[in-house]
Amino acid sequence: MIVSSSARIAAGASALLLLCLLLPLLVLSSAASAAPSADRVAEGDARPGEPMPPRPAARVDPSYLHRPGTQVRLPPGVAEPPELSALSWLVADAATGDVLAAHDAHRRLPPASTLKALFALTVLPRLAQDARHTVREEELTGLGPGSSLVGVKEDITYEVADLWRGVFLHSGNDAVRVLAGMNGGWQRTAREMEAVARSLGARDTKVVSPDGYDAPGQVSSAYDLAVFGREGLRDPDFARYCALPYATFPAGGWEYGIRSTNRLLTGEDGVRRYPGILGVKNGYTSKAGHTLIAAARRGGRTLVVSVMNPQSGGFRAVYEEARDLLDWGFGPGAKVRPVGSLLPPGPRALPRSAAPSPGASVGASASAGGAGRASNAASAASAGPSTAPSAGPSAGAAQGAATAGTRPSAPRPAPEPTVAPGAGGRLPPRSPVRGRAGRPCRRAPRARPRAPSSRSCSSARPASPPEPCGCPDAARGG
Repeated sequence: MIVSSSARIAAGASALLLLCLLLPLLVLSSAASAAPSADRVAEGDARPGEPMPPRPAARVDPSYLHRPGTQVRLPPGVAEPPELSALSWLVADAATGDVLAAHDAHRRLPPASTLKALFALTVLPRLAQDARHTVREEELTGLGPGSSLVGVKEDITYEVADLWRGVFLHSGNDAVRVLAGMNGGWQRTAREMEAVARSLGARDTKVVSPDGYDAPGQVSSAYDLAVFGREGLRDPDFARYCALPYATFPAGGWEYGIRSTNRLLTGEDGVRRYPGILGVKNGYTSKAGHTLIAAARRGGRTLVVSVMNPQSGGFRAVYEEARDLLDWGFGPGAKVRPVGSLLPPGPRALPRSAAPSPGASVGASASAGGAGRASNAASAASAGPSTAPSAGPSAGAAQGAATAGTRPSAPRPAPEPTVAPGAGGRLPPRSPVRGRAGRPCRRAPRARPRAPSSRSCSSARPASPPEPCGCPDAARGG
């Protein structure tokens, strides 16, 4: 009995001693496992820029933008968007793609030269900017009466960059003809443009004439135009060209000045330059009226707006109505709930950086996923059947005149984003735009246009450098 009690006491003492020895080890192990979490919290507090998982976005019913009339979701006390005369308009945040407000966003209307934004999205990645091309006479056939022209002439060798400045600044349909020929022809380019539009979720656009010239069945919408503008700002070359107010254009041994027809960018012809304007593209035809895609940056936010065919106010109305939309978007519009998105349905790669602040480089870096989408869509379209009438030079003729090859259709590796979407940082300063032979372009003088004898522009190719015509844009091809 005595032995049994001693054994029990000894066993209890051993268990107690073992517990005392293990308890500190358990405490130390718990502290060690908790330390990384504490370090992460402290690190997050010390570095607010550390990437964090995004909050789930509130689902937006896509049917909002298919409803007629003005669509906006206003919190109490927030001012409504301005009353505009345009048949269709939209304002959106370029970084997130959130549509802040819209009016008849999917109404299909003629786009005029704003369609050149889609043309640039399609063809810019496929042609090397420093490639040189000698223009042949047949490449300039098919230009419609009243087309806006930058002055491209046969037997003159141009750099591709020269032609793009003619497209973006002077809305030159002659430059579009040559670039489309270098891309494989008029019909092929039209098919590729539609394929790129579909890949971006822009399904209202039908392309017949890639330069935007009036053609039966050619339509787009305020929604699609805003998609093209937002996507363009994500491409460094597009963003650089669309922000140029002035440049020079070669004329075979000499050069002359050209200016952008986007009055919000130049601040001319009675329209004040918009603060923080990043440009994009304007247009005019007799059927489409005045159209505009515009983008601006203020206070770390970038907005894109599209305005189609104002019904009053003359040629300045499209700019003033775009100004009103931008002002509202930067002000009360910052507090509204979105009524839709410019992002296409389905999974997408991480967005490229939004447009930079004015005064910095207007080129935004591209993500690898987004950089190849347009090129892949265009390549797929080129194999499909023809859907647009032939109106331009053959691919063989255009390529035979080229003195340098085109880029392959495979996507190029993209650099890492230098400015996060919505951030207030700045990109490195933009390199000066180079003219032919690598010389910096001279700034075109701000000469006032000569008073023409009539209010329409000549449809013939000019024998001398084209003067800015007195009408707001070309009679049909602005």
